[in-house]
Amino acid sequence: MATLLDGRALAGQIEADLKVRVAALKEKSGRTPILATILVGDDGASATYVRMKGNACARVGMQSLKVELPQSTTTEQLLAEIEKLNANPDVHGILLQHPVPAQIDERACFDAIALAKDVDGVTCLGFGRMSMDEPAYGSATPQGIMTLLTENKIQIEGQHAVVVGRSAILGKPMAMMLLAANATVTICHSRTKNLPELVKQADIVVGAVGKAELIKKDWIKAGAVVVDAGFHPREGGGVGDIELVGIEQIASAYTPVPGGVGPMTITTLIRQTVEAAEKALASA
Repeated sequence: MATLLDGRALAGQIEADLKVRVAALKEKSGRTPILATILVGDDGASATYVRMKGNACARVGMQSLKVELPQSTTTEQLLAEIEKLNANPDVHGILLQHPVPAQIDERACFDAIALAKDVDGVTCLGFGRMSMDEPAYGSATPQGIMTLLTENKIQIEGQHAVVVGRSAILGKPMAMMLLAANATVTICHSRTKNLPELVKQADIVVGAVGKAELIKKDWIKAGAVVVDAGFHPREGGGVGDIELVGIEQIASAYTPVPGGVGPMTITTLIRQTVEAAEKALASA
């Protein structure tokens, strides 16, 4: 039977360690690490995600500073809020919840986040540094996936990894992280020809395309490692980007949906905020 890559269990272990580190930071500095979350508009799913991140902060003893802005917010207004958080020494990490309303230049706002506080790994500068193997916080979801793979002792070096999806905060950084770990990486997307044949070659498959069950289980070769970074709500639960029913009969290891990649995304965000707070204390 395939190994279940249990993100929920691993996230719980990491949070236990973070709780100790946060307590040490409070004792040394008298300050509590703070993650600022910015929510623009009234998207229900985004509000849920922000609330989950706030709950994770509370579990490890951190604080969450919630900034909520109306749907009518302009790019200039959002940039002004980000600058306030950049200048606030009590804030160690900044999360701008994606997506923002259409009238806002999201990329300009992401890139306004100070590199030292870019704990969600969304800036172009952070991506570039990570790609060049320089210090930077990785995008939370792919960084969480890398932790899940390494902690489960999944072989990456020398393996052929196929990443299906090329988004700026998931597919592209995922490919760069796998490449840095010495995998041979193929990036596929909506215009890729012969997608089933390419997926069939993969030792590691990462579904990051944002379309429910686009990747069929009969595309997966025997013994492959299957990582599903998608989530699409359905009655009775939800599904990912990969058809997972029966995958344990094919794959050597796989992430469940839910309970695989999702918990690791949030825990990675919190862990990187704690790291930012530790660096701020060390440089004070």
